[in-house]
Amino acid sequence: MIATGVRATARIVAREDGRGGTALPVLEGDGPLALRRTRGSGSEARVLLVGAMSGPLGGDHFAVEADVERGARLRVGSAAATIALPGQAKGESRYDVRLRVAEDGELHWLPEQLISVRGSDLRVTTRVELADSARLVLREEQVLGRAGEEPGRLTSRLALRVGGRTVLDQELACGPGAPGGWDGPAVLGGHRAVGQLLVVRPEFGREPVAARMLGECAALVPLAGPAVLVSAIASDALRLRRVLDEALASLG
Repeated sequence: MIATGVRATARIVAREDGRGGTALPVLEGDGPLALRRTRGSGSEARVLLVGAMSGPLGGDHFAVEADVERGARLRVGSAAATIALPGQAKGESRYDVRLRVAEDGELHWLPEQLISVRGSDLRVTTRVELADSARLVLREEQVLGRAGEEPGRLTSRLALRVGGRTVLDQELACGPGAPGGWDGPAVLGGHRAVGQLLVVRPEFGREPVAARMLGECAALVPLAGPAVLVSAIASDALRLRRVLDEALASLG
């Protein structure tokens, strides 16, 4: 019998409830992807992504979709780190994230770290589609290998469109088989944690944020339109989280 890996999809729809809050008419997860609603705050609904199994393993294909409708507010986190592992099925595993936010909607996408384990091969693709007046805070954190371990192969792509216009589309490949130089001074410089913070607010389009360094290993860069990107590297996940948290606090 040929192992083909696990296919699983989780889907969230957030909608104004007409009483000043946000309802979740769709909250569906299958297989290793489970979704749990947690206590919200004000008009914001909160959801936790819970991994019911280890993975993704080799050959698995996971997908998460979140739609925030007009005026709704949603915050999504995860209960624990996602760990990319080698599996019985050969070939690349995939984790696809699709996020859409309508006019006057707001999404905070704040999962825990993704850890690339030796022998794994994972491609992560995150695509975000925002209306002109939508708001977004998105954090990505990737750790290359567990303590004292070489990483697996990890390819990560992040794409953002605002009002139908492409604002960001970038890809980073690390680990065995990645293009040469990924661990050199021009990319990670020997660090094993890499992360990004993407913040979109309509006011950034009217009053752009100035580019600046955030210490030695992080930079804040304004993007076209109402978006800001913070890119950071660190020796470990704890230091990386601290840098990204401080960057978000500095934006007010």
